[in-house]
Amino acid sequence: MGFVVSKAVGGAVVRNQVKRRLRHLARERLESLPGSAVLVVRALPPAATTTSAQLGVDLDSALRRVLRPGDAQAAR
Repeated sequence: MGFVVSKAVGGAVVRNQVKRRLRHLARERLESLPGSAVLVVRALPPAATTTSAQLGVDLDSALRRVLRPGDAQAAR
């Protein structure tokens, strides 16, 4: 799993904080991904001020969409 956090999110300190929070949240969810999965998470500017709990909810929602069986759109 990789993370893209652009300068639009904030300065270097803020971007690194967002990446650390996302890495921590993703670590707890790695087992739900297939072994060969490659996933890139792009943080939008509101991620800088969002709570970790809300980031976790958003990450769970995104993972559910990606892992939904039979959904051709999610495979893209």
